[in-house]
Amino acid sequence: MRGTITSGHAEVTVVAGMLYELLQHYSVFTLTGVLGAGKTTLVQELLAHYGIQEPIVSPTFTYLQVYKKQGFTIYHFDLYRIKTLHEFQEAGFQEYLYQPHSLAIIEWPEIIMPLLDQRACHAQIAYTHDQNQRTITWDTIP
Repeated sequence: MRGTITSGHAEVTVVAGMLYELLQHYSVFTLTGVLGAGKTTLVQELLAHYGIQEPIVSPTFTYLQVYKKQGFTIYHFDLYRIKTLHEFQEAGFQEYLYQPHSLAIIEWPEIIMPLLDQRACHAQIAYTHDQNQRTITWDTIP
């Protein structure tokens, strides 16, 4: 399934709600886009829909942040500083993908895309001509 939506910062909660409904059928959600496009902001809103109330920060330097809510686990990755697929696997991160009762949210997933070939939703955030608007496009893999 493919979809596209354009929104401003004020509508990010609505977009996150749409994605929350979509992601009920997937184990992995990836986000790509340039620095500052709003990936972490979207993740923060999405996790609010999952009932996560603690502060959500991008795990840029720790690579992984784990959130749990009522038997469901969310693994939030930021792979900006990971340079190779081997480096990701050496760190043991592959074991977090496709766990039961979980969702792996991955910012900057490009280096590990070969591992994400099932039950995944890949989203891209891009600026529109109006710098206050973003277009979010997604494709899903059953």
